[in-house]
Amino acid sequence: MASLNVGNLGEYLREQRRTAQLSLRQLADAAGVSNPYLSQIERGLRKPSAEVLQQVAKALRISAETLYVRAGILDADRDRDEVETRAVLLADPTLTERQKQVLLQIYESFRKENGFGTGPDDAQDGTGDDGAPDGDTSIRGPRPADGEDAVRPAAAPRARTAGGGDAGPRQPAG
Repeated sequence: MASLNVGNLGEYLREQRRTAQLSLRQLADAAGVSNPYLSQIERGLRKPSAEVLQQVAKALRISAETLYVRAGILDADRDRDEVETRAVLLADPTLTERQKQVLLQIYESFRKENGFGTGPDDAQDGTGDDGAPDGDTSIRGPRPADGEDAVRPAAAPRARTAGGGDAGPRQPAG
């Protein structure tokens, strides 16, 4: 079989696998691919799909975007800053997986807001236009209706009665 132009990717995957102290079989099992297929990727004989790269990256706990660049799926020059930013966030051992995903979602929302494209899984990333997960408004809150200000005014102070008490409804003590 002739070697494709993915040798760099294969060498990198082998290096990352060894750094993670995983055997070829262990990584193949963790990534959900066959042992022979992973071996062919490492030797540069097969070009994996973005989905397979994502599974391998997850199993190795490294950035999928880095693998996309090495496989030629992403343009390295154009996307280098984004990839490096994502890689740093994903590599931080002090953050939970949920925290990493929320940070990446916020990062994407800012990139979209500033007119920059996003990664290869743009349409399928599970986020809405505001970068928050679909149906989740915990990151930015609900969007204001047309004509409504984004910043809500502070509540007006309560009116006082002649005796100095609040004019509002009484709340039971306790």
